[in-house]
Amino acid sequence: MTSFVEAGLVLAQTPGQEAVTAGEAAAFWVLGPLAVAGALGMVFVRNAVHSALWLVVTMLTLGVFYLIQNASFLGFTQIIVYTGAVMMLFLFVLMMAGKDSSDALVEALRGQRLAAAVFGVGFAVLLSAALVRSLRDTQFAPPLDPTSPEGGGAGGLGELIFTDYLFPFELTAALLIVAGLAGIVLAQRDKRDEGVKRSQRELVEARFRGEYERPSGRPGPGVFATGNSVATPALLPDGSIAEDSLSDLIESTPTARRVSPPGWMRALDSAEQAEGVHGDEGDGAGPSTTDDEGSER
Repeated sequence: MTSFVEAGLVLAQTPGQEAVTAGEAAAFWVLGPLAVAGALGMVFVRNAVHSALWLVVTMLTLGVFYLIQNASFLGFTQIIVYTGAVMMLFLFVLMMAGKDSSDALVEALRGQRLAAAVFGVGFAVLLSAALVRSLRDTQFAPPLDPTSPEGGGAGGLGELIFTDYLFPFELTAALLIVAGLAGIVLAQRDKRDEGVKRSQRELVEARFRGEYERPSGRPGPGVFATGNSVATPALLPDGSIAEDSLSDLIESTPTARRVSPPGWMRALDSAEQAEGVHGDEGDGAGPSTTDDEGSER
């Protein structure tokens, strides 16, 4: 807690002054808790979109802190670039991707939350110790001219970037370009297994020239089926089941496999049997009966 108080005094104190003005102190004690609340909300909120919005609140308060310290260029850059561009991009990506807290309910690595908590507490302790040690004997410098290179102005910052720090600046730009290209490559669907995309004509020719199992779709229940359910197989004209209509994913109903021939086929069989009987009587052979095994009695 002492480190946060000392950091607040440094942020609220204007260089070259021994006391903090009432306006600066009020701005710090109003915006400081708001920044901390935004950071805590970003960490502990369960929805990813809400987490990004809490981070936007923290970045806005940081931009105001920079403006209070006469770093106008840094403050407007923090608000316009980080809050207005980068964070809005993150927010749109999260909203389009549809990420939810339910995606992180299962830990990929066992014990990662405990390890993250331990490392987080250790990092906070080290950061607080370094902050207290650096602020213990701090000497405040006199106020600087905002237009000078040391004053944080846009002209001085641009001069430093394109003279003394040209190579690190270009290296950072190249790193961002590589990261953008890598994101595009990872976002694209892997098409190595699909081969060259064929036209509609080529797909039709391949279907009817034997590259596919059958040129048409698998038969549905059909007119000879006992129902229109996808679990009811299609029937052939002889009343048998069309095996191609059986789904590999849906189990057929028990009654669907014990279907009887259609009524018109049973009537036709009866008529043929009757004609056979009358024909035998006309030949003088007399009626004959057969059992299920086909033996004459």
